[in-house]
Amino acid sequence: MTGFHEVQFPLRLALGTSGGPVRRTDIVNLSNGRENRNARWRDSRRSYDAGSGIKSVADLYAVLEFFEARRGRLHGFRFRDPLDWKSCAPGAVVSAGDQQIGTGDGTTASFPLVKTYGDGGTGWVRRIAKPVAGTVQVSVDGVAVAPANYSVDAVAGMVTFVPGQIPATGSVVRAGFEFDVPVRFDTDRIEVDLSHFDAGRIPTIPLTEILP
Repeated sequence: MTGFHEVQFPLRLALGTSGGPVRRTDIVNLSNGRENRNARWRDSRRSYDAGSGIKSVADLYAVLEFFEARRGRLHGFRFRDPLDWKSCAPGAVVSAGDQQIGTGDGTTASFPLVKTYGDGGTGWVRRIAKPVAGTVQVSVDGVAVAPANYSVDAVAGMVTFVPGQIPATGSVVRAGFEFDVPVRFDTDRIEVDLSHFDAGRIPTIPLTEILP
């Protein structure tokens, strides 16, 4: 992922963030009253606004500094979605059995991290490109795999088994993890309103997801 900085937007500055997934669907109304629907995007794309209420001057400066270091919209960065940031439900604890990331064939050593939303034949599989280092747990056929038997690429979101530990044919590979969303600023301008002596606000800080 070019033009990307492996740094996280400060969590304390993201309080009050709004936003979520966005999809693009074309709807054509037919003469008989029915309609045709067509998905323009295969995957959804997250969009956020990290602007919030009154902040201290120190926090305002931290946003300004982070924005300048990214050169506005030029470089991407990591962002913690306040609702969807791990392989399980918000109130659950991450475990090695959370998400199926592949099926062994006896030769494939690397598996991309994914998260599935929904169930049955209607589920949508999301590629997870930015796992949080040190949080990934892996299991094969329900048995936890020792960390020494695999490596995790936290930049690309890949799990790679070491030689001699490659999953056998038909075995189910699962993983649990925390993750960030790769985003960029969706503006080249930050407006700071110093409405108080020692505090102020930035009304809007638009962010948009960078798809892998």
